Amino acid sequence: MSDGSPDASAVADYDADGPHQDQPLVTAGTDLGDAEAAVVFTHGRGATARSIIQMGREVHREGVALLAPQARRNTWYPNSFLAPVAENEPGRTSGLRAVADAIGEATAAGIPAERVLLVGFSQGGCLASEFVARNPRRYGGLAALSGGLIGESVDPEDYLAGDGDLEETPVFLGCSDVDPHIPEERVHETADVLAALGGDVTTRIYEGMGHGVNEDELEFVSGMVENLLE
Repeated sequence: MSDGSPDASAVADYDADGPHQDQPLVTAGTDLGDAEAAVVFTHGRGATARSIIQMGREVHREGVALLAPQARRNTWYPNSFLAPVAENEPGRTSGLRAVADAIGEATAAGIPAERVLLVGFSQGGCLASEFVARNPRRYGGLAALSGGLIGESVDPEDYLAGDGDLEETPVFLGCSDVDPHIPEERVHETADVLAALGGDVTTRIYEGMGHGVNEDELEFVSGMVENLLE
């Protein structure tokens, strides 16, 4: 689209009155009106937009706005991301709309999607991955930390059926090999789909880490943020 926002037809499919649509958008960093780029952070289950914004402050650069939508009752969808999709509705779809709306705030302020980086952890990493795969175009990047595509299984054709292209969008997937919530296989399946969509994918599997974010991941994301300003 000419305004750099997500595809209008795709966003139109997301419920504008879902459970997360009456929740606040938390902002930090450089004011949107003065920013050259933006990062949209999506928090994990039981966390908050304010808590993941704190992580955002660790990777912030001057000139970058930080945006974080809030899930109702701190949970984007009720069940494991590996459950059948229908069992996580309407939360999943409403969460995708929240991501779209946050990107829309950035593009409405004059920041092109090519300078918008999506970063999510756990449930938020799953949501960010799903959004980018469902709405492929050039973004500033995607960093899914301990996350992957949502559903009981991943059918690549379900994502590749359209004509969208990530146009070498930088993608970083970081996860433990023994994460109790995110199977390593799903991380690799997610990487394969995003690469097939045209993403420039980097996958790092950390031995014995568990469910969390490490310094190597933060360093990589910090570099992605810095690249938004080039």
